[in-house]
Amino acid sequence: MIKIIVSGFNGSMGQKVVKMINDSADMQLVGGFNPVINDLDPKSYGLPDDVKIFSKLEDINLKADIWIDFSIPSAVFDNTKFAIEKGIRPVIGTSGMSEEQTTILKKMADDKNLGGIIASNFGLSAVLMMKFAQTAAKYFKESEIIEKHHEDKIDAPSGTALNTARLIYEARGNDQIQHSSDDPMNTRGGDYHGTKIHALRLPGFVADEEVIFGGIGETLTISQSTTDRQSFMTGVKLAVHEVMGKNQLIVGLEKLI
Repeated sequence: MIKIIVSGFNGSMGQKVVKMINDSADMQLVGGFNPVINDLDPKSYGLPDDVKIFSKLEDINLKADIWIDFSIPSAVFDNTKFAIEKGIRPVIGTSGMSEEQTTILKKMADDKNLGGIIASNFGLSAVLMMKFAQTAAKYFKESEIIEKHHEDKIDAPSGTALNTARLIYEARGNDQIQHSSDDPMNTRGGDYHGTKIHALRLPGFVADEEVIFGGIGETLTISQSTTDRQSFMTGVKLAVHEVMGKNQLIVGLEKLI
């Protein structure tokens, strides 16, 4: 039985993770963490009595195999660091960490031969879109990314968009050329090694992304759309099982597919 602690257990994504665990024959929820709660009674959240609820990292003293994190960008680095220090395999779906923070966490986990994953997106359609974009980048020298999320998403650009841009850059091996440097109103969006990223935050969206490649006389658009966060659970479940057999921290679900 895979024993799991869920950070952000009572949030919108956390509740879906808890349901996934309860519906799985080989997983067990042993703990929930959220630093902003005062009520530590599991029954208040519809959980069994044997599930321990915590609001402080230092109070967590459970033996667990997996730490699943769907919290907030400002907390995820410290949460993941705590899990690794305790020998708990991290499965991180919270975006917003810098590349430097990710590098620090990877070194910590790898030094302990501890499996884990940091994924910008657990939706299989999004992961496949990133893989397809990386392939296309070898044949198109120029591209831009448009990502669309709900109005409550804190970080921009999204982790998925940044990871897509990173994969495109790795495929090309060089920065994308620039056509416009005079942009006083910053209308050209964010920039990752020349790849422009445009972030929309509007009601009506859950998580959409498209990558547009341009060549002489042709364009190629690769897009995906998420209409229900439940779709992420397929990827989370895959990640949980995969990291149990790994001895290093993996960055990107695309490396497991």
